[in-house]
Amino acid sequence: MSLRRLFRRRPHVPFAEWGAEVRRFDLPADGPVEFAQWLHPCVSEQPIAQEEIDGLRRFIRPGDFVIDVGAHTGDSTVPLALACGPTGRVLALEPNRHVYKILEQNAALNAGRTRIDCRCCAATPADGTFVFHYGDASFCNGGAVGRRNWNLLRKKFPLQVEGRNLLQILRNEYAECLPWLSYVKVDAEGFDCQILESILPILRERRPVVRTEVFKRLSNGERQALFDLLASAGYELHRYAAGAHPVGPLLARNKMYAERHFDVIALPKKRESLAA
Repeated sequence: MSLRRLFRRRPHVPFAEWGAEVRRFDLPADGPVEFAQWLHPCVSEQPIAQEEIDGLRRFIRPGDFVIDVGAHTGDSTVPLALACGPTGRVLALEPNRHVYKILEQNAALNAGRTRIDCRCCAATPADGTFVFHYGDASFCNGGAVGRRNWNLLRKKFPLQVEGRNLLQILRNEYAECLPWLSYVKVDAEGFDCQILESILPILRERRPVVRTEVFKRLSNGERQALFDLLASAGYELHRYAAGAHPVGPLLARNKMYAERHFDVIALPKKRESLAA
């Protein structure tokens, strides 16, 4: 990291409940879709695109069960919910109570076309109360502070959050949905590997497609650990390409640090043909 980047000043954002503006997207195949855009000044426009939904439908069928860990405003949750339709279900976890209000708004929109269960909690090894840290006073983006995932010279804004063990939630509250689990998305600011490890029995049993983030501050060893976890569970890792064709080039273990920050999509080996 350059000194200029290390010491650069971020725009000051005071604490406020910024609210949301409901926007409408007229999609070629799915028709009108509403989305509550959070008006926090650090959040860019979050369009809902037909191409993304089409790409998800390569893996998700109507009636399927999907998990979204780190749902934020729901910009990933809504396309997932449209892909599995009103007979399916998306379980969306977001620990930040300020952005969670926007996620709840998005879960209530598009009635009769989506089914989204929202939980205001983080996926943690054990149930409890935790302190996450965010980069501004209005808590736009952040998470658990680890050894590598925070600039030590950058001011942190603490937020107390609830943590729940995801495996226990799934076993105890969604057991009837697990046979239809087809897709898991995790975006947890560098803690993706730990979350995936916590639900490894379900990944091995149900074999869903997994999309996860390779966070920019992960060490080479941590990147390899993420690769090894998924590979040991019988997955092939690809670069996530987004859009209608989300399966990018196959990733080797030594390519996990070729880029600083990117997403991977992991396909169970029996479903490799979906990459074509």
